[in-house]
Amino acid sequence: MSNDRVVTLLKRYPSRCRYKTPVTSFLLLLVSLAGCSDGRTPLVVYSPHGRDLLRLAEEIFEAANPDIDLRTLDMGSQEVLDRVRSERINPQASVWFGGPSSLFARAAADSLLEPYRPEWAVATPERGHGRDDMFFSAYQTVAVIVYNDSAVSADEAPRDWEDLLDAKWKGKVLIRFPLASGTMRTLFGMIMLRSLKATGDTAAGVDWLLRLDAQTRDYTLNPAMLHQKMLRQEGVITMWDLPDILGQRSRGNPFSYVLPTSGTPVIEDAIAIVRGAKEPEAARRFIEFVGSPAFQLRATRDVFRLPARNDLPADSLPQWARDVLEAMVVEDMDWDVLAERGPDWMTYWERNIQGKGD
Repeated sequence: MSNDRVVTLLKRYPSRCRYKTPVTSFLLLLVSLAGCSDGRTPLVVYSPHGRDLLRLAEEIFEAANPDIDLRTLDMGSQEVLDRVRSERINPQASVWFGGPSSLFARAAADSLLEPYRPEWAVATPERGHGRDDMFFSAYQTVAVIVYNDSAVSADEAPRDWEDLLDAKWKGKVLIRFPLASGTMRTLFGMIMLRSLKATGDTAAGVDWLLRLDAQTRDYTLNPAMLHQKMLRQEGVITMWDLPDILGQRSRGNPFSYVLPTSGTPVIEDAIAIVRGAKEPEAARRFIEFVGSPAFQLRATRDVFRLPARNDLPADSLPQWARDVLEAMVVEDMDWDVLAERGPDWMTYWERNIQGKGD
C-alpha cells in the first residue's frame, strides 16, 4: 500500500474509530476460529498496544484494504509470547504487533516467527532489527516514573529510580504485575543489568528489588487496574510506559511523569509475522502499513507513540515528542543478556522477592 494511499485515508478517517474492548476482540477471535466471515480475509493480530492505537489502525487499514477484516486481541506482551508458543502447532494469529525486542528475540530463537523485511526497515535503527529479519521495531517506548499530581506536587515527585525507595513512598507505590508485562520485565531487567555492570553480580539488583517490594502496596493485574488504583490514590507513584500515561492525561486523568535522570530503557517496540501464519500476504500488508510515514506520524499525534523511523522531519512531530527526544537519557542496555537471562530473573523474582520485601 502506497504512502499516498495511507495519507488519503488518514484524512478521510480523522477520528471515527470503532471501539473494540478486549472482550469484544476475544469474541471476534472466536468467531474467526469458528470459520464465520463476511467474505473478507480475517487477519488476526495479537498486541499489547491497547484500544486507542488498535482501533486507529483497524479503521484506516481496513479502509485501505477492504478485502481484509482486521481482528485484534489486546493482551500483555508476555501473554502474547506465551500464547504464540502454545499455538505453535496451529497458529491463530498472523501478526504479533508490539512488545520489547527482547521478547521477540526469544520468540525468534524458539522458531515462532517468520522472516520478513519491510520496505521501511532502512529508515529504522539497526538495534531494532531482529536477527535474520525476524522482527523490526515500529515504535520506541520510553519508561518513566509516574505520579498522581492531585496528591504529589512536581517538586516532591521522584526524579530518579532510586528515589522510589525513599521512606516517604512506603506503601504508596503501585506496580504492574511484571510477569505479564514486557515493560515491567524490561525495567526490572534494567536493575539487574545495572547490578551486573557495577559489581559483576546480581546481588545488588536483588536487594534493590526487595526494597522496592517493601515500598509496593499492590501489583496490579493489568493497566486498567493500575489506572483505577492511581486515581483512587490507593497508590500515588508507579513506573510505567509513557504512551499509556500521555493517553490517560489526554482523558483528563491527573497523571504526570518524570524522565529519570540516570537513564531509562527505550524499548524497541517490534512487529513480526507469526510462523505458520494463516494469512501471510495480509500480514505483510499490515506490517508495511504500520511502518509507513503517514501512519507513524498519525500514531505519534493521536496516540502518543514515538516512531522508530529516523527519517521523519523533526518539525512534523508534535511538541511532546520533540521534548521527550531532547530530554530523555537513554539507558545503555545489553538487550542480548536481557533476552537470555531475563526469564530466569523473573522466575527468581516471583519465588524469592515478591511479597518478601519486609
